[in-house]
Amino acid sequence: MVANRWMARSINVEVYSRRLETFKVTETIGRRPGIPPISYGFDPRNKRCDCRRFQTLHYPCTHVVAVCAKVSLNVEQFINDVYTLERTLRVWENEFPVLPNLSMWEVHPMTFEFVLDKGLRRNSKGHLQSSGIHNEMD
Repeated sequence: MVANRWMARSINVEVYSRRLETFKVTETIGRRPGIPPISYGFDPRNKRCDCRRFQTLHYPCTHVVAVCAKVSLNVEQFINDVYTLERTLRVWENEFPVLPNLSMWEVHPMTFEFVLDKGLRRNSKGHLQSSGIHNEMD
């Protein structure tokens, strides 16, 4: 989140549609001369950003942070519950069974047989090794 806030300072935010409450976000950092800046759309009501990082990670991307800073929105409302401490602790509150002693583990007999590939063997010293490409004629 700290990196997103730092990057958001170099992003230009414009209101794209007041009626739909959408924003146009233009990245200005890291652009090479002659390459036009990239613009993305952000829709806070539907929680969608055109960069797709926001929808994929369910975590505010740089564009969301920039819009929130521009219009004084709380960026934390866009963070998914999966990132909360409560949800993390809920995962670890489950009890895991104690593993039995290794000597008591059931070992199943091998159900398959290893077949050696003689084509992968190395030649012993003094014997020539074929360097040709084998095909169906060989």
